[in-house]
Amino acid sequence: MIISVASGKGGTGKTLVATNLALSLKDEQRVQLLDCDVEEPNSHIFLKPSFTKSETANIPIPKVDEGKCTYCSRCSQACVFHAIATFKEAQKVLVFPELCHGCGACTYLCPEKAIKEENRPIGEVQIGTARSIDFIHGKLNIGEAMAPPLIRQVKQHRDTNAITIIDVPPGTSCPVVEAVSGSDHCLLVTEPTPFGLNDLILAVEMVKKLDIPCSVVINRAGMGEELTKEYCDKEGIPILLTIPLDRHIAKLYSRGIPLVDDAYEWKDKFLDLFHHIENKQRVWIG
Repeated sequence: MIISVASGKGGTGKTLVATNLALSLKDEQRVQLLDCDVEEPNSHIFLKPSFTKSETANIPIPKVDEGKCTYCSRCSQACVFHAIATFKEAQKVLVFPELCHGCGACTYLCPEKAIKEENRPIGEVQIGTARSIDFIHGKLNIGEAMAPPLIRQVKQHRDTNAITIIDVPPGTSCPVVEAVSGSDHCLLVTEPTPFGLNDLILAVEMVKKLDIPCSVVINRAGMGEELTKEYCDKEGIPILLTIPLDRHIAKLYSRGIPLVDDAYEWKDKFLDLFHHIENKQRVWIG
């Protein structure tokens, strides 16, 4: 089973939920955590993994052999990302690597076979273990804009025999869609504020488009979550866990200490959350 932990905005507590869920399950299930928030991965702060392997993440970009090129513009016409431009009069082809998505359309469609692909490093995937949890995260190089290829490479390490928990980037943009796609269930973490509710609504619409069942965790509860509960009731979305706005919890988080390491009752709460998802998933599949 793949459970993605997402939110419509940053700072709601995705990593708190993802790491504590993984730690709660590790004694009952084989668990794997993939931190796909590759622009700012921070699950390692709480799990403190030992890394045993790393691999470079690359994106294939076009390299034009202008000795073969006839400057027909087929490549630039095919590229919806404007990563390649043809200037017939000047007999020049310009490639903009930072815009290239590595889709290979230009290489495939070139009638003269004048385009080959070469790898350009965009980041790194690190692999290790943390307290019997298989841990993989990606780190995007500073200044890179192309997170989805790195997210795909992180997800390639998914173990089909494990419960896979994915810490998703914040928001509802392309990296989020890439990270959430293929999940069996999506946990949406929100906070009881007007901004939190607005972004929760956007996140719900996203997972509906992807046809992924979802449920909600309310973090920092106690600030007036009535509107959030009303929305979830209206949409038929279960709220599986509420985490209170509590100074002690904030202190633990600031020190990189998981909730389940501080109080055993939190392990029970996260296990209840998982079993609810597990039971619902069986019904949904059936």
